[in-house]
Amino acid sequence: MPDPSPGPRKRKQRDAHPTARERMERGYAKAEVRNREAREALEPLAEGERPLVVTVGAVVSGLIAASILIAYLAGSEVNGEKPALAQVLAPALLMGIMAWGMWRARYWAVLGFQLILVLLIFSTFFGLLVGASSVAQLLGTGGLLAVAGVFFYFMVKAMARIQMPTRGD
Repeated sequence: MPDPSPGPRKRKQRDAHPTARERMERGYAKAEVRNREAREALEPLAEGERPLVVTVGAVVSGLIAASILIAYLAGSEVNGEKPALAQVLAPALLMGIMAWGMWRARYWAVLGFQLILVLLIFSTFFGLLVGASSVAQLLGTGGLLAVAGVFFYFMVKAMARIQMPTRGD
């Protein structure tokens, strides 16, 4: 009866050309090694510690909340009319709660701030493609896009440090 296993030549050909599933499994294994190394390199937050980017985010969020309320109290108008109180309080309250949460280094607050950054990044990118009609608009919108993108990038690592347990756990 012939041997059912492939000969040495067929085995070498198969190893030289792995299947899609084998390539995918190797890729996942390599990615998991990189992810584990990245997690091990992170330092957990000390008691009361807050990453700098989260502190800056809390301050920015608080300033936005304050500016919304100050503008309303100063009598600012939108399209010639004073906005309804609910239209002012909702975003001011949202940004204020987010500022408080980030000041206390809460994961949910940083995640919410990142969601706002993503919306800002998408809208500024769209503004660059469609709405920028002057050099000043192009530079201003491009600058806002760059700042929001850099801010988002640095918040990812801060979120990982906020979420991770202490080493002793």
